[in-house]
Amino acid sequence: MSPVSPTFHQVTADVVANVRVAESTFKVRVDAPEIACRVRAGQFVMIRMAGLNAPLIGRALAVWDVEGDAIELIYVRKGALTRVLSEALPGSAVTLWGPLGNGFDLRPCRELIIAVGGIGQTPMLMLGRTMLREQICRRVTVVYGARRASLLAGVDDFRAAGFEVTVCTDDGSTGRRGFVPDVLADHLSGDDVRVVTCGPEIMMQKVAELCERRDIDCQVSMETPMACGIGICYSCVAKVRQPDGDWDYKRTCIEGPIFDGPQIVWD
Repeated sequence: MSPVSPTFHQVTADVVANVRVAESTFKVRVDAPEIACRVRAGQFVMIRMAGLNAPLIGRALAVWDVEGDAIELIYVRKGALTRVLSEALPGSAVTLWGPLGNGFDLRPCRELIIAVGGIGQTPMLMLGRTMLREQICRRVTVVYGARRASLLAGVDDFRAAGFEVTVCTDDGSTGRRGFVPDVLADHLSGDDVRVVTCGPEIMMQKVAELCERRDIDCQVSMETPMACGIGICYSCVAKVRQPDGDWDYKRTCIEGPIFDGPQIVWD
């Protein structure tokens, strides 16, 4: 597991763009050079609207991409903060603190398989691009599931980055009808394959257990709700298996959000 940097930056930054990319799903670009130059794949930021006391608590969002001095975040309009954020125009001010979390390990492999569902695709574009650019892997495959076609966000960005993309939907409205773990099972052939996953917890559990049965390296990006993002409130703990076989609570904002699949105690 990569060491956690004790430093992060809190900045007030301008929204550069804020566009709808799928049903109730938006991509916001924020001018934040202090964060853009430091963030690693799998890390996240906390965001809130600058100058507003309601909502007071920030929201954790994984960094989707870096464009020069700007970072891009994909989010679903769901709660109080994201409803306000979805209406933010270019020039609006937001407060960010980050980069936070440990990020993915860049472990060499022949093929990196990204298994994601819901909004779990958000930490993966940077990871796949980094792995290909630095020649850490030769191929990136994405298995991406959603309830229906209108909820898929970022597929074109994945394909533009050179990733092979297989889409599945619960209702069969596009791609293969089915669930991510079942579709993933058909892709786990050949040697030197590595899996990373993010999305609904039951999906990640099934992916991690499938990989463990097949002796395939797997890391999970936990989506435990966070309040502070810096390890103070202990609201984001997950059960993590220790070397002696017992488990302990670990903060996903500090010790995570990336863990090796077999470390997580899912029940």
